[in-house]
Amino acid sequence: MSVGTDGVPGAPRVRGPAASRPPTPYADLGIDPDELPDGLVVADEHGRVVCFNRAAERITAVAASDALGQELEKALPLEDLEGRRWWQLTDPYGGLAIRVRQPERNLLLPGGREVLVSATYGRDEPTGPVRRLVISLRDTEARRRTERSHAELIATVAHELRSPLTSVKGFTATLLAKWERFTDDQKRLMLETVDADADRVTRLIAELLDISRIDSGRLEVRRQPVDLGAAVGRHIQAYVAAGQSADRFLLRVGQPLPPLWADPDKVDQVLSNLIENAVRHGEGTVTIDITPAASPREGEDAGTSVTVSDEGTGIPEESMNRVFTRFWRGSKRGGTGLGLYIVKGIVEAHGGTITVGRAPEGGAQFRFTLPVAAPAYLA
Repeated sequence: MSVGTDGVPGAPRVRGPAASRPPTPYADLGIDPDELPDGLVVADEHGRVVCFNRAAERITAVAASDALGQELEKALPLEDLEGRRWWQLTDPYGGLAIRVRQPERNLLLPGGREVLVSATYGRDEPTGPVRRLVISLRDTEARRRTERSHAELIATVAHELRSPLTSVKGFTATLLAKWERFTDDQKRLMLETVDADADRVTRLIAELLDISRIDSGRLEVRRQPVDLGAAVGRHIQAYVAAGQSADRFLLRVGQPLPPLWADPDKVDQVLSNLIENAVRHGEGTVTIDITPAASPREGEDAGTSVTVSDEGTGIPEESMNRVFTRFWRGSKRGGTGLGLYIVKGIVEAHGGTITVGRAPEGGAQFRFTLPVAAPAYLA
């Protein structure tokens, strides 16, 4: 609990000429306004600033000692994006008597810096005069980073979609215009290319939907019994059928494994991404270890871990903390760089954890652990 300048525990830290003013309404809660993460500015019934916390100083670059005791319009001279003075425009003390708040919006500080501002009008009775105006200030940098991330995502996916769609359009237009001129083998080759590019478009759209669900917390997990050993075996067989040597893969399953309840399609997506990364970017033997482990979730004893390792050059130490972020592609270009971000989202949606490190043979090593869990109707 903080101690204010008047020696009262929990009183706000007041500076300058307003030191004798009454404490803010946060004092009786034992909260120091300087501990709040957002900027807090409080004006009294006369429109003079009685609280200006440390976050408000940081956001506005105005010292609290200069703001306290000043008229709100002078201490916090805000303008809207059209250059109109905000406090004159909204007239909080003389405007609508039924108004209780101002929703958050972008406003401009002197110098053109944007800040997110919302306000609440404190009245003793519903239509009475404003006794206290509480203003919340937030920096726009976090929102701008999110907007830039979304813009980059859209640009990346649009770029990745352009190539297969151009191919599909080109081949189909050529076949329609000159069908009789091509042999059956030529037609088959073009249709196979169209089919492969259509699959690529489908995968990109699925990735985009997965990211949307992960970011919004709406990724659904439909739990069923999952045999991880059989699932990994299917992936290995697919690579062998596509021309990879069977000797390149080593699958080791520790026994006894606890029964695992997970979403089989999403677990398959995780395995596909991790094994594909090891095959494409790694070298030597790709080793997949499936072992019992402690559950990453509190209240459960058992879990299952899957470790995928290769013998390549591995991931540089300085890149380890960026592997599961959007658009990380490592040293080799290609792809959207969204796969591992989605993998992490799927694992965490199951209540699991995933880590990256260096394999004993020197390559990359990904390890994810899932709680054995159970569907809701069996819990």
